[in-house]
Amino acid sequence: MANNKIQLDNVLVLGAGKIGSTVADMLAAHDRLPVTLADQWLGGLQQDDASDARVRKIALDATRSDDLCAALTAHSAVINCLPFYLAQSVAALAATCGTHYFDLTEDVAATQAIRQMAGNASAVLMPQCGLAPGVIGMLGWQLASRFDQLYDLRLRVGALTRHATNSLRYNFTWSIDGVINEYCNPAEAIVNGERVMVQPLEGHETFTLDAEAFEAFNTSGGLGTLCESLQGRVRNLDYKSIRYPGHREAMNFLLHDLRLIERRDLLRQVLEHAVPHSRDDVVIVFASASGLRAGRFEQETRLARIFGGSLRGKARTAIELSTAAGVVGVLELLQQGKLPSKGFVRQEQVPLADFLATRVGHHYKELAGLAPVQGEREAALA
Repeated sequence: MANNKIQLDNVLVLGAGKIGSTVADMLAAHDRLPVTLADQWLGGLQQDDASDARVRKIALDATRSDDLCAALTAHSAVINCLPFYLAQSVAALAATCGTHYFDLTEDVAATQAIRQMAGNASAVLMPQCGLAPGVIGMLGWQLASRFDQLYDLRLRVGALTRHATNSLRYNFTWSIDGVINEYCNPAEAIVNGERVMVQPLEGHETFTLDAEAFEAFNTSGGLGTLCESLQGRVRNLDYKSIRYPGHREAMNFLLHDLRLIERRDLLRQVLEHAVPHSRDDVVIVFASASGLRAGRFEQETRLARIFGGSLRGKARTAIELSTAAGVVGVLELLQQGKLPSKGFVRQEQVPLADFLATRVGHHYKELAGLAPVQGEREAALA
């Protein structure tokens, strides 16, 4: 069972990039909490930015432990939007300071380390709160809970440029470091009831959605802790990234034929120089579950397409809105007392219906329509 409501006085957002600034704006627009947006590159903005009364901006180097600890102590909660390789160090300080911690990392090793440090924490430590991992885990858990015997659960997510014209059929819509990390590291899956590690870029498949052709392949981190939670309950479970046809072949050439997987710094330079960023994007969320229900073999699927929009008078992309909504929504549920009040919290502990009912859940409105089954909330929070 979840605990009583949690009083949050203010929130610190680390990282003033596109996702971090969207998180800060979303908090200011919907939760009306005092928000501090911190980044080492804010230069002279050490004083309150008079142009935005709701979001205070400060310069802060998160690698300086003393400065970060002082900022954490002054806030009730922190949302870490820094690169994945800083997740573990920031979470450790948050646990020491008793500050509720949330992040967007897809990095498996960082999440495992954060889980280890959560045993004696007096506050919540909740990594992987974005889209995938994040909301996709909530969706997967709800679909799984609707079957008496679950056979297959397939989760697919794509952050795609709407009009990519290069040979990669891809433009960057989010972090280059994050893309490289998920393309180069093994992914977890369940195959024939056994938890296994599968290689990134493998498991290639093609399919159509609304008569449009796509491909998908293994990438790291998208399932979060779902394999552990569903072990013994599902025959096959996997997560794959959706791309336009031809992307996987081109990336495989770069990573393996040219062996840039062994030189990730060089790979980053090549991609940053050659592949443009784009703000004209769409996020696709697709999930399929099959199994026995009342003795009959059935399947359920869910499909959502998320587009960009305006937030506090600023144009935001689909990946910015969908990622920010994931973490802002769970923070609201913590305030409402619908999540545990301390320790490690998994994404699948968040009932999808509760998330969709938050002030930011409308970004995933196409996932609505699945009536909760009896005992779903209790099973999620157990």
